[in-house]
Amino acid sequence: MEGISMVTVWIVLLAVFLIAEILTVGALVSIWFCFGSGAALICALAGGGVDLQTGLFIGVSLILLLLTRPFIKRFIRPKESKTNADRIVGFRAIVLEEIDNLHGTGSIEVDGKIWTARSVMDNDILPAGSEVLVERIEGVKAMVRKYKL
Repeated sequence: MEGISMVTVWIVLLAVFLIAEILTVGALVSIWFCFGSGAALICALAGGGVDLQTGLFIGVSLILLLLTRPFIKRFIRPKESKTNADRIVGFRAIVLEEIDNLHGTGSIEVDGKIWTARSVMDNDILPAGSEVLVERIEGVKAMVRKYKL
């Protein structure tokens, strides 16, 4: 009995890579290898040697992977959606209740809303009435630092 023909090998590989791609919807895991297998299959059907088929598979797969993956990832990567809270980052705020990380106290008013606040500097105590800058949001707390002109 003869061995398995290369046409069969490339058809099986094409099917495996295609199924893997279908099962990983949107991840673009094996689409490049589908094209590489397809190129090698065409070469096998045309009577090309095993070395040429293998070279085509590797070459087409790598070229497509290197040239298209960075471009495609930019479009399929889920965009990070900012919350309404993120929009206050960079705003100045007024301290309503003294901010003291050690005692876990502090609140600010920013953009007409009251936020629980903590200092980005653990040892800083920011008195009520002082002006602060919102550096970032951590959970439901505004992380602030003393505002300097």
